[in-house]
Amino acid sequence: MSRPAPISWLLRHPVANAESRESAALLVGAAVFVVAAIPAAIIFWGHDVPISGPGSVGQFVALVSAGAAILVFIATRLVSHASRAEGTLLDPGPAGRGELLRWYDIGAIALAHGVIALLVWLAVAGLLSRSFVGAVVFPVPATLLAAVAIAVTAYSVFLSAVGLTPILMSVVLAVFVVAGTFASMLSAGDPLWWQKNLSTLGISDDLSAFAFNLTVLIAGVIVTTLAHYATAAIPVITPDESRGRALIRGALVLLGVLLACVGLFPLDQNMTAHNVSATGMLVVFVTVVIGLRWWIPAIPRVFLLLGYVYLGIIALLAVWFVTGYYTLTAVELVAFLLIFSWLIVFLRQTGAMSPAETGIRADGSLG
Repeated sequence: MSRPAPISWLLRHPVANAESRESAALLVGAAVFVVAAIPAAIIFWGHDVPISGPGSVGQFVALVSAGAAILVFIATRLVSHASRAEGTLLDPGPAGRGELLRWYDIGAIALAHGVIALLVWLAVAGLLSRSFVGAVVFPVPATLLAAVAIAVTAYSVFLSAVGLTPILMSVVLAVFVVAGTFASMLSAGDPLWWQKNLSTLGISDDLSAFAFNLTVLIAGVIVTTLAHYATAAIPVITPDESRGRALIRGALVLLGVLLACVGLFPLDQNMTAHNVSATGMLVVFVTVVIGLRWWIPAIPRVFLLLGYVYLGIIALLAVWFVTGYYTLTAVELVAFLLIFSWLIVFLRQTGAMSPAETGIRADGSLG
């Protein structure tokens, strides 16, 4: 039986193999626990602390966790990149993948992790405060609870960063978009925003509009990143197949750029650019679903059928909107969910198309 690696070796090679990654995650969590406990003890000392709201445990945990998530993610990706360059990955796993993220990809995904941590802890604190009405937390328990919560966040983000895969990125994207959109809905200054359209959330100068526009902008950047990962596993043999993969990759990049433009150009500031971007997203999605059969002939027929069903649903929603049966907000929400769910399933389908998964040799015979 092999002996566990010493801590000194783990500190020098935190992402070398699966064992070192798990151990390094624990060390990161422990370090963050100590660092977070110091300011928490100073802030909470000498008085009882509310669970949520201004000056609460929940607010402290949410804000510090968001900052810790961003820093840990960026630092972990830098360490993974350095280890790959030095050739010290004994068991590469996800950390040793050849697809390098660009600096803005890392920034966008790191920010997405930070926003998710912020919103999740705010939601948890709000739920607990409603479960324990009028309850407060003593200084020492408040310090320990805050430090533990922030350490758990750092531990989770480290493992997410070092094990980043297309499927995990799609999950992060989905959680980020849902959390950001719901946060904007709950904090909207106009409670009847839904009677107009979804883009109304991005109108105004309050926090709600900022959250919505930032969510859409970062989501667009992540989609452009996913465009590379989603197509990297597609096997190509002939020039036509290579051209088809390039076309689908370009279309997905364009989809991400248009999504980012929806947040970059709010409806009240540049209506033309906003509407062109939103309409362009739908046009690109329809084009991709229809052209996928010819661009990637090996794509499973069941997935093609799913895309056609999605187009049929969107067409039906458009008819209901024109006849006054559905509001524009309902149409936008459903279409938005359909497009993102299709993208997530597409990632899984293309990942399963690699020769290692299908057992098909380069000459087309079964292995």
